Amino acid sequence: MLREEIEEKEKTEKREMKKGYAAAIFFSVLVGFSFMGIKVAQTSTDSLGVLVYRYDFAFAAMIILMLFRVIKIDIKGKPKKKLLTTAAFYVGFMALQVTGLVFATSVEGSIYFALVPIIVKIIASIFLGENSSWLENCFVCLTVAALVVMLAMGSTGISFSPAGAVLLLASSVSMALSNVFMRYTRNDYKPIETTFTIVLMGFIAFNAAWIIRGVAEGQGIAEYFLPLTDMKVFIACGYLGIGCILLSAHLMSYMLSKMEAVKGTIFGNVSTAISIVAGVVILGEPLMWYHIVCTILIIAGVVGLSLSGSGGKSGKGEKNEADISHGK
Repeated sequence: MLREEIEEKEKTEKREMKKGYAAAIFFSVLVGFSFMGIKVAQTSTDSLGVLVYRYDFAFAAMIILMLFRVIKIDIKGKPKKKLLTTAAFYVGFMALQVTGLVFATSVEGSIYFALVPIIVKIIASIFLGENSSWLENCFVCLTVAALVVMLAMGSTGISFSPAGAVLLLASSVSMALSNVFMRYTRNDYKPIETTFTIVLMGFIAFNAAWIIRGVAEGQGIAEYFLPLTDMKVFIACGYLGIGCILLSAHLMSYMLSKMEAVKGTIFGNVSTAISIVAGVVILGEPLMWYHIVCTILIIAGVVGLSLSGSGGKSGKGEKNEADISHGK
């Protein structure tokens, strides 16, 4: 009887892991095509405007889903501090990245973002006890290195800005902390509850920033809605908000509830590679040999990391998860 229970448990774990990887692939595709939406949206508004409209659409979609009872949010009696911290790091990542890109190029931003899995690896090993084997570490480094090389070789020039470097590095650390906290709080909150908090906090924060700037520059409500009168911008922001904020945040939270932090985070690098490949296929951008080689290496690193065995958990990690389950 005990053997049958163990076998059933193993089957259940495999099914849940498959769901996690399916969510990760969907996440990579959604975010991978976000660059086209951003390019379209930026024809009528600036970076802050794009963020505002993204969260507007995400928040509106979330409210509609709640009104029709498609989703249910219940966080009563749960430790709010951990939930708010998770959302704050996620929103902080976006705010720091947008600010950092004022001083640096998008290529530099992508390179710093590529480092997120390594930062997650370090943080998760310390706070969650998610230790990795040397082989898993090699796969992580392979994926990161391949993406950095692809971005660097595709750039006409990379300049160094101290302010941009600090802000972009801070944004990557914030993203890494958000991912670790999603994993950290998985026993307390459903993925949709984490997603709702992220959407609500981002909606409030970025709209407040727009209002403050609008007052300072003398802009009114008409300027707020003007970019959305362009149907292409409206559709692009709708995709960025519903697809790349609401769905992607939910998928990230979901897959981090099913797999180790670094294995979930590594798919962010896949999405960047998809963005580059999509630019070649859809926008007719030039295809270079390093695009092919580096994309193969990125995929190889992700597949290798996914198939390699877990490094196990240290006693400290087990203690942390025990504390988590009791809301400590």
